[in-house]
Amino acid sequence: MSEDTADTAPGAKRAKRARKPSLDAAAGGAVELARAAAEDVAEAGSVGEYLDASAEGDRIVSHAFACLLPGYRGWRWTVTVTRASRAKNVTVNEVCLLPGEDALQAPTWLPWDQRIAPGDVGPQDTLPRREDDPLLDPGYEWTSNADADELALWELGLGRERVLNLAGRDEAATRWYEGDRGPKNEITEHAKAPCSTCGYFLPLAGSLRQVFGVCANEWSPEDARVVSLDHGCGAHSETDVEVTADAPAVPLIDDLDPEGLELVPSGTGADEPLEDELTAGAGS
Repeated sequence: MSEDTADTAPGAKRAKRARKPSLDAAAGGAVELARAAAEDVAEAGSVGEYLDASAEGDRIVSHAFACLLPGYRGWRWTVTVTRASRAKNVTVNEVCLLPGEDALQAPTWLPWDQRIAPGDVGPQDTLPRREDDPLLDPGYEWTSNADADELALWELGLGRERVLNLAGRDEAATRWYEGDRGPKNEITEHAKAPCSTCGYFLPLAGSLRQVFGVCANEWSPEDARVVSLDHGCGAHSETDVEVTADAPAVPLIDDLDPEGLELVPSGTGADEPLEDELTAGAGS
């Protein structure tokens, strides 16, 4: 028996379709009641023009008013009113502020581990533990051999519960190299030699030592920072500035050249006895 035949067979029960509620006349006409309820909840002057009414169910109607609050563009004050069966009095069910189709809304909420950014952690902040961190793998696990445990913990520097895996190291290396710790920055462009040839360069441990190290030069702007081998700065231990001899300055007055001196004629009065003495001395 086909499906269509089953639906038309005698005695067959047809599925009831959901009936769309109609707008109740009494509840739909209670616009002023709805406005008064919205103004009672909202800030003064924040309830705007009447927008529309929609039937939520039998004798249940929602009236919408424009929201005039700053920062709430496209939002609507929505007041739901209702009345009991065979009753004439309409009462307010709830008042709420709902976003419209073009409403300005906050971005979708994200968990802390997806929205936190570098530099967000302050001196007194503590991040919660991430149980399933994709960048970490289980570290050294204790064995029943006390000698092996002591060797791994103290001599090999292990004993951490989790360590960076390959994906974690690659992500960190990419972030450092493509940032200001790598070769693509202004300070490296003006450097005369790379960090790999500097005496203050301390290579990192493990596989990252092939590309990165730590600067230990207190005069460098990169002191105590991770830098790549091809990074560089002006405080390299083996570079020097070119020393050029300064050209002698031209004197304003050359007191060794008589032609450059201005002869001032002797005056009268007190200068005359001095001139006579010089003449007398020359005659003797």
